[in-house]
Amino acid sequence: MKPRTRTVTWADPLALAERGRELSGLEFLEAVRDGALPSPPIAELLGFALELVEEGRAVFAGEPGEHHYNPIGAVHGGLAATLLDSAMGCAVQSRLPAHTRWTTLELGVSFVRPIEADTGRVLAEGTVIHLGRTIATAEGRVTSESTGKLLAHGTTTCLMLDPLS
Repeated sequence: MKPRTRTVTWADPLALAERGRELSGLEFLEAVRDGALPSPPIAELLGFALELVEEGRAVFAGEPGEHHYNPIGAVHGGLAATLLDSAMGCAVQSRLPAHTRWTTLELGVSFVRPIEADTGRVLAEGTVIHLGRTIATAEGRVTSESTGKLLAHGTTTCLMLDPLS
């Protein structure tokens, strides 16, 4: 077997977070989507990007490849879970004012179909179900862009944190 390589570069994630503090969640995500701010390292590492963001909704796209494979010859479920976590979390973030921090408290994922390198681009869409003072919930779906078939779906609960001083 011939080894393969993949080179990844990324911007300082703490500098990205610092620059985003003064922006609303939607403004921050729009700046990342538009390239005015860099993508977070996880997006660079796994090869996905924010394609669409509006208040209460976020869509990420990625192209699965063999570098996402697990030992049984399919894309690792962690890719779909990461896409869902990103889409649902950013849907919540898109509704938050500046200086508001949050984190994923709970993530539930159901896998419906296997994802393989020949699946092609996949889309992960997250939408807010509830946004409260301390807790937010969202739901999400991962679909094949070419067939529209559902590949995975999930829900999340996000916890609002105290602002950084």
